[in-house]
Amino acid sequence: MSTPETPAPTSSSPGFMEKNYFLLRRLHSLTGIVPIGVFLIAHLTTNSSLLWGKWGLRSEGADETIISGGVHYFWKEVQWINNQIPHLLLIEIVLWVSIAFHSILGVYYARTGKANTARYAYQSNWRYSLQRITGYIAIFYIFYHVATLRWGWEFLIPGDAKWSADYAASTLAAALRGSNTDFTAMGVVTSLFYFVGITASVYHFANGLWTAAITWGLTVSAPAQRRWGYVCAMVGVGLMGMAWMSLAGALITPPNEMREVEQRLLDKQKVKLPPQPGTIESRAEESLPMTTVSNQGVSSGQ
Repeated sequence: MSTPETPAPTSSSPGFMEKNYFLLRRLHSLTGIVPIGVFLIAHLTTNSSLLWGKWGLRSEGADETIISGGVHYFWKEVQWINNQIPHLLLIEIVLWVSIAFHSILGVYYARTGKANTARYAYQSNWRYSLQRITGYIAIFYIFYHVATLRWGWEFLIPGDAKWSADYAASTLAAALRGSNTDFTAMGVVTSLFYFVGITASVYHFANGLWTAAITWGLTVSAPAQRRWGYVCAMVGVGLMGMAWMSLAGALITPPNEMREVEQRLLDKQKVKLPPQPGTIESRAEESLPMTTVSNQGVSSGQ
């Protein structure tokens, strides 16, 4: 979300953007908070579980280390997202439409608008500039992140790592390292790009919360803007911590060690899965005679 601006003056009659300026401004800030901002919070919470997930497992993680417990919890969350959330495709479509709308309008405002310093005298120029710069970085970062780890554009990933929901942690770690074991030169570049990308995304959202309140007329006075600024700063610090934890959790453990945990969970899941209705296994079980156990032995049920 970019900062409050006024449209550049034009000599001709106002066009669509000028006529609907205030409506578009509010829709722009709203899409930055819902669903983009909500998704960012949920995404960072899930990814940062690579470091704190052991405690999220409760008794199930009693025998796990911090690393294996984090991979375990993260694996469960990714499985739930990909296999159990209803209407996942619809959610993704809504999210991508919002990102496209927010990004296109954001670029338009950044290139055609000018800071309204007369009306918003309490807004710092450096904050306005950072909001625009981090917006550009966030657009590029989100596109790369989704294209490589969701759409499967392996040619953009060092080492040709292919992300898989069944091996989410290890394939993410391999993409950041550039291999399944040690860091490569391009892996270091990718990791640094991720650091810059997630940092820019969090700053853009946290500062956007502050400017959104101005856009919606919720913080008009300087004291109100200052108080809301403290809240946004605390939100930003918390999200930044989760963002850096997410990256650290994907980098500190070699991918092959993560894969061992994931393979154990997959093998355990396959053992627990019951036969699906209508399959050969389920029909075979249904055709078996029921048996009852008595004190005299085993007898077939009629």
